[in-house]
Amino acid sequence: MCEENQTQITQIRLLGFQGLHKYKTLLFIVLFLTYAFIIVGNLLIILLVTTFDHLKTPMFIFLKHLSIADVLVTTSIMPMMLGIIFDEEGILPLWGCLMQLYSFGICGFIQCLLIALMSYDRYLAICHPLRYSSLMSPDLCLQLIIGSWFLDTVLTSSEFFFLIQFKFCGLNYIDHFFCDFGPMVELTTSDISIFMLQDFVFCIFGIFFPFMFIIMTYIFIFFTILRISSTYGRRKTFSTCSSHLTTVCVYYGTLITVYVAPSNERTSNTNKYRSLLYIVVTPVMNPIIYSLRNSEIKRAIQKTMSYIFQNGWKR
Repeated sequence: MCEENQTQITQIRLLGFQGLHKYKTLLFIVLFLTYAFIIVGNLLIILLVTTFDHLKTPMFIFLKHLSIADVLVTTSIMPMMLGIIFDEEGILPLWGCLMQLYSFGICGFIQCLLIALMSYDRYLAICHPLRYSSLMSPDLCLQLIIGSWFLDTVLTSSEFFFLIQFKFCGLNYIDHFFCDFGPMVELTTSDISIFMLQDFVFCIFGIFFPFMFIIMTYIFIFFTILRISSTYGRRKTFSTCSSHLTTVCVYYGTLITVYVAPSNERTSNTNKYRSLLYIVVTPVMNPIIYSLRNSEIKRAIQKTMSYIFQNGWKR
């Protein structure tokens, strides 16, 4: 229960983008078009990988689930964010805010794990090409994906279980456009010391370890490429992992920018606009990276467009 001079929170006010009221129409249009591109681009990747047999390889199956995570994390935030921009404020019930944070946590952690699995796939393909088919079998690929979703759900759910038991009293507003972890924890009047330690441990398992694993795989990949005698062979081998390496840089670059900034710069407004990098930039970049840099995806898009045009002319 709350103290006598405090009121229990039942609703959360999201202040959104204060100070940008006169630009709200432009901001709404830009973010709406961006959201539409994210949905169309990632759904296109999901459709192509599901439809075309030559894309049903471990690398593209991992990419398919990464696109699913991008769609989920963006959809959990951007529609409400567009409403906040239009109304200049947003109101959510406390349970709705907690559920948004829960879905955001699941989709965020699974992206780290899937990108790490993609790096393992590239490591096997480049460092052990003759044994690749036996080492990365379809059954193993499916088991890794299911295991990642399961581990992600267990970790996030256990943390969420502690969060919903906290008391939220007094202030009920967040200077943000969604229910992010930091602002929500600041609202609670409960002792959060054990919870923050638990969150730190989970971040080690869900973010730091996958990142270290990615670095280790690319160290092995780098030395394997250096041992290739011909320049053409090195360039061709590197091209097979260039799209994934770009994804790693974009994803962890935005993640570090948002959550590992120096403490003296972590004002609410700064964090708010940094969060746009993670929520908008990464889901936008993945379809662009794999559409422009990957020949298999481009070939599938060309086949799809050719089929559409041919059927359109027949009608």
